[in-house]
Amino acid sequence: MEVILLERVAKLGQMGETVRVKDGFARNFLLPHGKALRATKENKERFEGMRKELETKNLENRGEAQKVADKLDGKSFTALRQASESGQLYGSVSARDIADLITEGGFKVARSQIALHAPIKMIGSHKVEIALHPEVDVKVTMIVARNADEAERIARGEDVTVRREDADHAREVAAAAAGAFFDPDAEPEAEEEASEESADKA
Repeated sequence: MEVILLERVAKLGQMGETVRVKDGFARNFLLPHGKALRATKENKERFEGMRKELETKNLENRGEAQKVADKLDGKSFTALRQASESGQLYGSVSARDIADLITEGGFKVARSQIALHAPIKMIGSHKVEIALHPEVDVKVTMIVARNADEAERIARGEDVTVRREDADHAREVAAAAAGAFFDPDAEPEAEEEASEESADKA
């Protein structure tokens, strides 16, 4: 399907350009979100009539987005989650979670503006891109930790996770220590059995 873009769309084109896209992408995203019009003769004439208004509105929105970007750029936000020793979360941190945390921090951000390809599933520091406007992007740091103390350590650059190999080694050492602790108890039992056998023979 051919559409006329009403705003800049990443990896697609600039406002006013006519581009060919998949029907599903047009019907499910571009058209319902007001980002494009079907490229019919009537819509081309309609677009030319509203071009100046769209460009003015775009400049205003971009200016507002840039003000927010200047304040938001480089900021850190923390999400506390339960996780294993290796750092694997028992749940995840989604785009909705991130949008909520940023909004709680005083910045109005929609889930759709969070450029997160997959939910965060590991403890640590994660860079997240936010599209405040088609022409204004900003990056924030998302710190995912088990508690506030750990979040501070992650912010300082410390690795707070236990590698799988280290965790396995720790379990082996613990098992060996437990085995050594319980082995001596087995000897008296053997001696008692030997004594009982001697008594039976006598």
